[in-house]
Amino acid sequence: MKNKFFITTPIYYVNAKPHIGHAYTSVAADILARWNKQQDRKTFLLMGTDEHGLKIQKKAEEAEKDPQQFVDEIAEEFKSLCGKLNINYDNFIRTTDKKHKEAVQKVLQSLYDKGVIYKGTYEGLYCVGCEQFKNKSDLVDGKCPEHNIKPEIIKEESYLLKMEEIQSRLIEKIESDEFKIAPQKRKNEILSFLENNKLKDISISRKNVSWGIPLPFDKKYTTYVWVDAFLNYLTGIGWNGSSEQFAFSGLSEMKWWPPDIQLIGKDILRVHATIWPAILIHLGIELPKQIFVHGHILSGGKKMSKTLGNVIGIDEMLKKFGTDGTRYLLMSAGSFGEDIDMTMERMAEKYNADLANGLGNLTSRILKLSSISNFQFLVSIQLPISDKQFSKKINQLKLDKALEYIWKVVREDNKYIEENKPWELVKTDRKKFEKIMEKLALDLYVISELLIPFMPETSEKIKEALKTEKLNEVLFKRIK
Repeated sequence: MKNKFFITTPIYYVNAKPHIGHAYTSVAADILARWNKQQDRKTFLLMGTDEHGLKIQKKAEEAEKDPQQFVDEIAEEFKSLCGKLNINYDNFIRTTDKKHKEAVQKVLQSLYDKGVIYKGTYEGLYCVGCEQFKNKSDLVDGKCPEHNIKPEIIKEESYLLKMEEIQSRLIEKIESDEFKIAPQKRKNEILSFLENNKLKDISISRKNVSWGIPLPFDKKYTTYVWVDAFLNYLTGIGWNGSSEQFAFSGLSEMKWWPPDIQLIGKDILRVHATIWPAILIHLGIELPKQIFVHGHILSGGKKMSKTLGNVIGIDEMLKKFGTDGTRYLLMSAGSFGEDIDMTMERMAEKYNADLANGLGNLTSRILKLSSISNFQFLVSIQLPISDKQFSKKINQLKLDKALEYIWKVVREDNKYIEENKPWELVKTDRKKFEKIMEKLALDLYVISELLIPFMPETSEKIKEALKTEKLNEVLFKRIK
């Protein structure tokens, strides 16, 4: 399919309720999807929840709940968060969906029949927190740096996926950007890992984990949670797990494949850059065009933790700043692709400076000036907006820079009003007043257009205000 845009978020693991990191990825994906829709591209945003594995099995036991009941409740919380953040997804897949489980079993059977999956013995260091095997070089003082726990040494009879034989092909695809990994430092990180470590065939089964998809060729085992999770990117657009469906891609939902962008956090880069492409290579399916890796959210320069008392709750943000305010603060907090540092105090300051005193003030002043002077807005609501600089920033995923570009206009226009004092000109020089107001009205309309993907509700309110020449409600009030 020509002129299409398919974007995915990682499917979120439902061992706990959603947090600010999930909101960050989701809002970024929604912005990119909305932007591409604005460019008249056929767009598909896929999100969902990852619901199997040992960690969830243990969490359900701790909560004294059936695993299915446990994941049902948490999955609803993730869907609810999407609503609160105005995330406009096209499908929300759950790995406990019947069709997904059936497709996963078809894929496993196919790979087993090809000899790509075989029975052997696997021994490795396994972090339950990550649901991943670790190399010794990944550990800090013998512990997983993400979860600060010692990995368990696991040795068991297992079904293995061939990884070693695809290593050279994988390196070539990453080096050539056929399988693009961005930002550049993440590409360098993966290439360094692949060039200095020999990929080992990896276990794709678990013998003592009941909460998972049974292997179709050996029901004593369940599927390793990452294999199950990765396949959502295919099943989420309608793939049933059969090679025939790909053969007739023009007649099926596979018209969306491959993903144009897959957004992930840096903690899951390694598996997305090795196990995921390995599965696709073995299946003979085209690799994603780009995996884009964003950083973590820190607070006060440190990783958020309840012990330090620096956890920022996404519901707390939504209550204080509203939906569009939260979306703005998340995306303007720092370079997308790097770690960002946020505190509630700094966010309140930024909200007041950029939204209440910035955009809200500009909108209020322009509309007030029009009402006291009977100035008629001549801005066409259908006016097409084409801004190459802004487009370039969005297409390069420099989302924070795109917002800076808009706010440069906001600041300049507020300064322009101060310097030209149109409230005085309306009495002394009507012609000059109208020229100034035409510029301000057009700028405000352009701002509202550029804000559509970032702050859709605010954009709509500004446009309505320009149509009616009234601002029935204050866009942003100062907060304490």
